Amino acid sequence: MKSISIGIIGCRGIPNHYGGFEQFASFLSRGLAAKGHKVTVYNTHTHPYQQKKWEGVDIAHCYDPSASMGTMGQFLYDLNCIMDARRRKFDIVLVLGYTSSSVWGWLYPAQSVVITNMDGLEWKRSKYSAPVQSFLRYAEKLAVHFSKRQVADAIPVKEYLDDKYGIQSTYISYGAENCIETDKAVLEKYGVSKNNYHLLIARMEPENHIETILKGLTRQAGAEKILVVGSLANGYGKKMKALFGSNPAVQFLGTIYDAPELDNLREGCRLYFHGHSVGGTNPSLLEAMACGAMICAHDNVFNRSVLQEDAFYFSNEEDIETVASRIHPIEKVDNIRNRNRQKIREQYSWQKIIADYETLFIQSLEKGA
Repeated sequence: MKSISIGIIGCRGIPNHYGGFEQFASFLSRGLAAKGHKVTVYNTHTHPYQQKKWEGVDIAHCYDPSASMGTMGQFLYDLNCIMDARRRKFDIVLVLGYTSSSVWGWLYPAQSVVITNMDGLEWKRSKYSAPVQSFLRYAEKLAVHFSKRQVADAIPVKEYLDDKYGIQSTYISYGAENCIETDKAVLEKYGVSKNNYHLLIARMEPENHIETILKGLTRQAGAEKILVVGSLANGYGKKMKALFGSNPAVQFLGTIYDAPELDNLREGCRLYFHGHSVGGTNPSLLEAMACGAMICAHDNVFNRSVLQEDAFYFSNEEDIETVASRIHPIEKVDNIRNRNRQKIREQYSWQKIIADYETLFIQSLEKGA
């Protein structure tokens, strides 16, 4: 099979020091490089990793003025990456997201097949003002127009894109790998033991229902310890700290990027709460499934499309309280954990996701679009 030259733009860089798209780019680029393809990932010039190669992947550092310019700097960083990609003449350019890149779509390299991972329905996020939501709708439209192929990482997102724009997008999910057994030392570090604490990992944003989850879990006196992982730097995070920081049951851990440590926390918790309600297949949800966590998820089409019947669901704080206070039969819990791990092996493994992207790239080049 002929080697394909692939450029990946739209993230801050690899190895992952930031979040979802960066972790995705790390796994995908490394996997494609291992299959013999020439892969380049674009990193910001301020990325902690300053080498030109990482695990067989080429790194292209581009100037990113975000630190001094804020949001406008993100647009300029994406423009810098696009202009560099034009010069390199990749066979495939994979664009991760569209928020700050699709406005430059008219500059996408004409000699490359441009494929956009459309992410979630960004314009639905409540943290954005009405003007910003309108812009994101426009950016989504531009991404569809300027991309030769579109990838949806969740079936509901694919259905939305195909219906709204009359296209045939390609469904390829995010990935995960089943994790190891719990290391007691990690749990002891946070003063907990297996099955005696609840866990919540999320960005501090209203659509992730942090407040609902914490209110439900703290309604009863003597509530089990609740570990909350996520930065408290934004306004909503500060509000959560003010509301629940004095409660002895709630322990805010800040941001943790150590993957094995997070896996241990997921595997060892009694209940894992997933409040995300906007977007596609959420990476943190798959990672919780891969660790065999017993999940209580916000009841919406995105979460149900992944978990199906293998989870508890909530819509309000009363639901949270009910699930947390109930004694769940061990056999039922074990069956659910095992079925979710099986989903990861069969539907969401990185090996499968990498193979699906490789197939999409090959087919796109063969068809010329």
